[in-house]
Amino acid sequence: MTAEAFDSSRAQILDRLDRAYARAAGASITEGNSVRMLLDSQGNFPAWLAAINGAQRYILFESYIFANDAIGRQFIEALAEKARSGVRVHVLYDWFGSHWSRSMWRGLVAAGANVRSFNPPSFDTPLSWLTRDHRKSIVVDGRIGFVSGLCVSSKWQGDSTKRLEAWRDTGIEILGPAVHDLEHAFGQVWTAAGGAQFEIVAKPHPRAGTVRLRVIAGVPNAAGTYRLDLLVASIAREHLWLTDAYFIATAAYTQALSAAARDGVDVRLLVPGASDVPAVSPLSRAGYRPLLEAGVRVFEWNGTMLHAKTAVADRLWARVGSTNLNLASWMANYELDVAVEDDQFAEVMADQYERDLANATEIILTPRNRVQRTDPKGIAAADEHPGNPRRAIAGSAGRAAAGAVSVGSALGAALTNRRKLGPAEAGLLTTMSAFTVVIALIAALWPRVLAWPIAALAIWFGVAWGIKAFSLWRARGARHRQRKAERARLGVGGPRV
Repeated sequence: MTAEAFDSSRAQILDRLDRAYARAAGASITEGNSVRMLLDSQGNFPAWLAAINGAQRYILFESYIFANDAIGRQFIEALAEKARSGVRVHVLYDWFGSHWSRSMWRGLVAAGANVRSFNPPSFDTPLSWLTRDHRKSIVVDGRIGFVSGLCVSSKWQGDSTKRLEAWRDTGIEILGPAVHDLEHAFGQVWTAAGGAQFEIVAKPHPRAGTVRLRVIAGVPNAAGTYRLDLLVASIAREHLWLTDAYFIATAAYTQALSAAARDGVDVRLLVPGASDVPAVSPLSRAGYRPLLEAGVRVFEWNGTMLHAKTAVADRLWARVGSTNLNLASWMANYELDVAVEDDQFAEVMADQYERDLANATEIILTPRNRVQRTDPKGIAAADEHPGNPRRAIAGSAGRAAAGAVSVGSALGAALTNRRKLGPAEAGLLTTMSAFTVVIALIAALWPRVLAWPIAALAIWFGVAWGIKAFSLWRARGARHRQRKAERARLGVGGPRV
């Protein structure tokens, strides 16, 4: 093969790979950017505030959680100050994630900011609360943008008086044309939250560097990030290093990681040692065994909370954002991630991953085929020491939904024998067995205890469906009348003369 033919063949392969990425993620490549990794609250919060304080025209701020605490109030005051100075401020928060913080918006609205809540409860859509706006992004003047896993809360800073360490999390700062993609992503959810079309107020910014990246704006039922994660697991050649806060993988993703490991890829998974959502930890651990048996290395973070959602493949590709490796993020929520195709940035991410492993405990299969936490230095697990950091407690509707799916998977496997259950699922099955027996006894002895709640739910769902049907019929009638009036205006369909 001649050099020209080789170059042509290589170009075709790269083009096909680029098309595969674009089709999987639903996001095209954007070139000419500059990207900087921001570590934890110490790296992210000051950078966010500096950008806000330097705003001249507009600020777009979207976060799942705006906590009514010192950090939340600091950001609210900074945004209010810019709004009072004439800067257009748009803030979008998730109703569920920030439902304890609604009182603090009055001052910001009074200052002139436009604030919207995503998906508050609605009587006519009883299960709509399962879809959340889990994105975390900031855009200032179309010039600079931020995407991260961090929310606006003091939890990310920790509390030394309560022995709570700062949470481990990762974000990025973006300069260049991709900032325009972040604006479009913000407008997508802004419109979903309020109905009015969001106006994109800036043209794409000039090139700021050489970094190629994709802004992956995940929406419910699209599964773009899920397809991308499966694709990356399939094409990684040397290593795939994952960090995730709420790992509850699907069978397909577990198989993809296992296949990569069996093929010689260095696959590693770093997850929290103890989650701020206690129900997640046993569900995550239930998925360790098939990964360990395939050769995937699993690590648990020793600090207070690991909240980052990142991936690094072959030191060439990296992903940072809000998407967790579970069905709630992949399928149910609005999420925002950035996939960076740049070897220098991927190298930075890989180096940080190795530093993170220094504060993690590896999970192994013992000679007796048991899943066990271990430490090569012989030190006991971090949560066994009374002086070690405590775990923060919080919750999430999306993670609850992902947990429910995992529970359903285990229960289904127990009934159908469609997959091998691991010892980590024994506790889950015991709990569900006891719960089911108790429900059966209540139904047999006191049937009204169950009948009344079921009747109430049936009435609620029936009325909700009726309201939805009425609105659809009314919309259909309005369209029919509009078409009829249009035909009459044009003289179509009238009597012949």
